[in-house]
Amino acid sequence: MGTCLVVDDSAVIRKVAHRILEGMGFRIVEAEDGVKGLEACKRGMPDSVLLDWNMPVMDGYEFVRLLRQMPGGGEPKVVVCMTENDVAQIARAMRAGADEYFLKPFDRDIMTAKFQEAGLV
Repeated sequence: MGTCLVVDDSAVIRKVAHRILEGMGFRIVEAEDGVKGLEACKRGMPDSVLLDWNMPVMDGYEFVRLLRQMPGGGEPKVVVCMTENDVAQIARAMRAGADEYFLKPFDRDIMTAKFQEAGLV
C-alpha cells in the first residue's frame, strides 16, 4: 500500500485515521498542520495524503496547492476530509488537486470506500 501522510490538527482524528489506514496496510506519517505536512513531504514524498481541509497555520487548500508544485508533488493521491458538505469547498478542493473527499465523522467503511475510489486499495 505504501506510505500515507495524515495531516489533521486533531490528535484524535489522526489516531483514528492511523489505526484504520494501518489496518489497510499503509505505513503512516502524521502531521498536525499543513506546514508540518509539507515538511514531511520534503523528507519523503508519500504515496497518499489524508488531509483535513480546515486547519490553523495552513489549511488544506494551501497545502494541496503547494504540494502539487513540489517536485514529485503530483504523484500522491490526496483524499480530503471535510466537516461540512459545502459544494463550493468540495469544488475548490478538487480544483486545487485533491483526488477524492469525504465528510467527518467517518468510520472504517467510509475511509476504505474513499481510498478504493481513489485507487489506493
